[in-house]
Amino acid sequence: MRYLTFALAKGRLAKKSMELFGQIGITCREMEDPATRKLIFVNEELKLRFFLAKAPDVPTYVEYGAADVGIVGKDTILEEGRRMYEVLDLGYGKCRMCVCGPESARELLKHQELIRVATKYPQIAKDYFYNRKHQTVEIIKLNGSIELAPIVGLSEVIVDIVETGSTLRENGLNVLEEVCPLSARMVVNQVSMKMENERIGRIINELKTVI
Repeated sequence: MRYLTFALAKGRLAKKSMELFGQIGITCREMEDPATRKLIFVNEELKLRFFLAKAPDVPTYVEYGAADVGIVGKDTILEEGRRMYEVLDLGYGKCRMCVCGPESARELLKHQELIRVATKYPQIAKDYFYNRKHQTVEIIKLNGSIELAPIVGLSEVIVDIVETGSTLRENGLNVLEEVCPLSARMVVNQVSMKMENERIGRIINELKTVI
């Protein structure tokens, strides 16, 4: 039997995922050692392999078949636009992708004005403004604190992930429009879905019962 390989987005998502897998009997001892320098973790008995990757890389590993299954946030799936199957909403890591800005920017959004939008997620922002709102905007890609952009006058609004909204409020910004809800998702390589349908299908069904 070949190994089934899982790519997990590093950090909180990976931790939650392993807790969830634990509920259906999928465990990996090696991953529990906080001091480990290992890159790939194996459960010999169940013929499973796990590795941790930066979130934006998970869909790439899955599309190219380096991983059969991936666990990653919906924001990353939308932004990366890779070819793979999204099979399950795992229900944790819940937040929203929103258009945010000062209250004064609400009118600009309403009147379809040409504005600048700062974001870490240019693809999601482009899809939202161009395809859903039919509003022409200039999108500026940033990597750091996105909230800074409207404050210093780089952009009128931002497109970013909102969990509680406290950072926004502290900086005098509000949620102006919701783009989409987000949470952790399970994705599967298209070929693996056919070749390993039985094993992957069983894992999906067992997860459904505990979610």
